[in-house]
Amino acid sequence: MPTKSTDIRPISARLHLLPVQTRLPYKFGAETMTQVTCARVCLRVTDRQGRQAEGWGEGPLNGQWAWPGSLSYQERYEAMESFCHVLVKAYGGFTATGHVMEVGHAFLTQVLPSLLEQFNRGRGGHPAMPYLAALVCCAPFDVALHDAYGMLHGVGTYDTYNAQWMSQDLSAMLQPASDGAVNFAGKFPQDYLRRPRLEVVPAWHSVGERDWLEETDVDGTPPADNHPHLLRQWIRRDGLKCLKIKLCGQNSAWDYQRVVRIGQIGNSENVDWLCTDFNCTASDVGYVNEILDCLMVEHPRIYGMILYVEQPFPYDLEKHRMDVHSLAARKPLFMDESAHDWRLVQLGRSLGWTGVALKTCKTQTGALLSLCWAKAHGMTLMVQDLSNPMLAHIPHVLLAAHAGTIMGLESNSMQYYPEASRPEALVHPGLYARRNGTLNLQTVQGPGLGYQLHRIVRVLPVPED
Repeated sequence: MPTKSTDIRPISARLHLLPVQTRLPYKFGAETMTQVTCARVCLRVTDRQGRQAEGWGEGPLNGQWAWPGSLSYQERYEAMESFCHVLVKAYGGFTATGHVMEVGHAFLTQVLPSLLEQFNRGRGGHPAMPYLAALVCCAPFDVALHDAYGMLHGVGTYDTYNAQWMSQDLSAMLQPASDGAVNFAGKFPQDYLRRPRLEVVPAWHSVGERDWLEETDVDGTPPADNHPHLLRQWIRRDGLKCLKIKLCGQNSAWDYQRVVRIGQIGNSENVDWLCTDFNCTASDVGYVNEILDCLMVEHPRIYGMILYVEQPFPYDLEKHRMDVHSLAARKPLFMDESAHDWRLVQLGRSLGWTGVALKTCKTQTGALLSLCWAKAHGMTLMVQDLSNPMLAHIPHVLLAAHAGTIMGLESNSMQYYPEASRPEALVHPGLYARRNGTLNLQTVQGPGLGYQLHRIVRVLPVPED
């Protein structure tokens, strides 16, 4: 493979764990989130001349989302934390050299699957950790790798996803669909990115299944803080125009009425868009079709406000190969949990899915590759949250600003743990408060991922390794 003087390789990693408590429970699908621990990673890299630099990445170890099943939250979290320690050693000993996309892709394809297999063999009969949870653990390391590359060379990392910096084009990392209409030879990630990026991005508010819509819903004591606790208050304070509705997928009457209630509140407050998110809980296409058809007849205005439907069905797409063309004919249908990588995006497209919800919590490298594959094959994009607080929020918003989504991004950490990001918000106020329904990226600038970490005053816990 050709080489460049700008090529890098990782040489060491450091892990910090930052626990966060929610101000109110966040119910989605079969799970309820009341706490999460964010893994913050510092990764040191070197180039061919021996120059070194550090990069940073962060992500919530959200087992509630990444690891569905009967295990307790604590069991899932402890396993994911243990796997992060495995990754510290694996990244520190990884010898692949190249552009960050090339190194990141090599780790995801050559190392991560075998690491997970070995890890699960050593769990002594406990349920195996799924690949999605492994990706969530891997993400802060991968994001840190991308940041470190830009920091070492003094450039914004998004300015390097091209032939000037990369030795391999996308044909070395992606395969087109079998119809032969797409050729990745000579193509690089930057060919599929928005240039220049958006500086102001529409933000979606998540309405959890237990979130209070009106005073009659309040079944406890609202938090004693200065933040809203009712939907109408959120809409008015933040100027919201986009609402994501979390549904249970197991009670069609409840789901239908939830959409109607939220749609009516949104309509009265000049909200423009809704989306429905079942978080893998619906078991058949007819369940969702029936809800949409009833809305179209009984509440056509609310039906028209639904911009897309997100991941209603079980996320193991290879096991549950459901034909979803009839649903996608009603509304754009987006993969989320199912879209581990571009190969599953390819499978989803063949089954009728029309869009992909990207997440930096499934690695920056993987998100960019899925973005490129999806755009090349005519699929549309969104960027979705994992309730990313603190440093994790910045790469998340950066991806949306470069992706060319159908409507901004989901951003809900300011709903569920707004105080967690106070040090970062002092430097990037436009990122951690939604104003006029948008986030503002103008302070995100400089080399790497533009954190401006030297200005963020946060005392980190002692490193785990």
